[in-house]
Amino acid sequence: MASDQDFVDFVVEQIHDAGAITYRKMFGEYALYCEGKVVALICDNQLFIKPTDAGRSFIGEVVEAPPYPGGKPWFLIGEDLEDPVWISQLIRLSENELPLPKPKKPRKKKAKKTAAGKAKKD
Repeated sequence: MASDQDFVDFVVEQIHDAGAITYRKMFGEYALYCEGKVVALICDNQLFIKPTDAGRSFIGEVVEAPPYPGGKPWFLIGEDLEDPVWISQLIRLSENELPLPKPKKPRKKKAKKTAAGKAKKD
């Protein structure tokens, strides 16, 4: 089941104090970014936070579940999502502990094909 845009908007509003928040739709679900790092997933209208030691300490009694079938367990956030101060702090703590994403390699240019169907170098 895909997540609703309304739920995504609600989550983004709740965590807006955590830093620069963006999101990206992927396969009907969403990845949430804080300062360019993936910190959470929204799947089936549920919020899953990427596991970190700081997040685990902050939450205390953690509920873990895979965000999608076959996935590794992430922190599943329930009622605490209603507290914007608490959830923003969790996002900040998690983001601070996560590494920067690896730079993407530049794409190679494809060779153009000639009318005869052979590859032509530029």
